[in-house]
Amino acid sequence: MSTEAYLATLTDAVSVRMPTAYGEFLMTAFTDPNDGKEHIILVMGQPHLVSAPIVRIHSECATGDLFASCRCDCGEQLDRSLSIIGEAGCGVLIYLRQEGRGIGLKNKLRAYQLQDQGSDTVEANLQLGLPVDGRCYGIAAAVLNALNISTLRLLTNNPDKISSLETLGFVVSRLPIQVDYQQYNLAYMQAKQLKMGHLVSL
Repeated sequence: MSTEAYLATLTDAVSVRMPTAYGEFLMTAFTDPNDGKEHIILVMGQPHLVSAPIVRIHSECATGDLFASCRCDCGEQLDRSLSIIGEAGCGVLIYLRQEGRGIGLKNKLRAYQLQDQGSDTVEANLQLGLPVDGRCYGIAAAVLNALNISTLRLLTNNPDKISSLETLGFVVSRLPIQVDYQQYNLAYMQAKQLKMGHLVSL
């Protein structure tokens, strides 16, 4: 069974070949039946034929992914993940519409306002009455199941992402994803390291 045939089992899925600077992917957009959000999958090669394919689960970050914001490391992580998959010639990137660790774009900007006043990223979310991390990985699990992937090497620095997938029944090993940090995002990354347990080298 081909990768495209596996992905066709997802709700309202549409797939096309997508040549990129990192190599050619099969890009699929599909609809989350629970909330109607459209998520994106980029697949290179035939990962279901690999014993433990490389997988990146990347949550949407409009400021970082689209506008190269220096307040976070999201854009650099996305770029690095696609590069690693491209170099390997096989892998999956699942792009989830979970802006701002699940709080949405406007709330993320409100949290940035509080950070500009001295709060860190964790404190800012709590001051707004929002979860520190409101993301859910059930829809990523549905994608992996559709692709017939149960064992994977996950590109991540977030131990909660690993434990979430393990709770959902996957066998997960971690591939670290290291990018460079600078003055605008160093305090942000220090808070994620100290308060959220992210496995980064600063």
